[in-house]
Amino acid sequence: MFRKLSAEFFGTFWLVLAVLGTAMLAAGVPNVGVGWFGVAVAAGLAVLTMAYAVGGISGGHFNPAVTLGLAVAGRFEWKDVIGYWIAQIVGGAVAAVIVFIIASSVAGFTPGGFGANGYGELSPGGYSLLAALITEVVLTGMFLIVILGATSAGAPAGFAPIAIGLCLTAIHIIGIPVDNLSVNPARSIASAIFATTGAWGQIWLFIVGPLAGGALGGVIWRYLLSPDSPSGQTR
Repeated sequence: MFRKLSAEFFGTFWLVLAVLGTAMLAAGVPNVGVGWFGVAVAAGLAVLTMAYAVGGISGGHFNPAVTLGLAVAGRFEWKDVIGYWIAQIVGGAVAAVIVFIIASSVAGFTPGGFGANGYGELSPGGYSLLAALITEVVLTGMFLIVILGATSAGAPAGFAPIAIGLCLTAIHIIGIPVDNLSVNPARSIASAIFATTGAWGQIWLFIVGPLAGGALGGVIWRYLLSPDSPSGQTR
């Protein structure tokens, strides 16, 4: 189990480092900044690379919502959920510390939102609480469906990390303008640590929304789309 938890720690660390690092260090650089599209690509590439690197050890969750969704779908042991969550949250927090140390070395640095998620006045596009909640639930649910389908017995072997990474990129492209997109409570908690914009007051949505979406995706796969579901064909 220690190897699995270590894999989840490093996988989530890399994912959060990629997302927050790109947002804080590269997205807004004058003339050469990658913008929010670059953040979306960084998220997808981080998951893709770590899924190949350590996915064979822990399953490559790197996200409490994914862990919950897999448990709901019957693809992960419930007894291991809390341990995975702790490893993921700690990994994300350590990544946030690293990004803060690097970013704060520049004269005049102010953390601002620090890539945190938000709705209303903290939303990049001014979207409402309801819009952010729907975004988090629906996009996390779709993410789980892609993960469960890409890793199912009927999927082409060896391509799951590619499908999962591309899906994460796509949902970030959709969701970043709405609420900076979470779909991952560990990522949201990590970015809120150093945010000075009141992100902690809204953190509940970016924990509840992704977890609800993850559970919903697990239910849809298990009882509707899986070959072993009542509506599917038995393997």
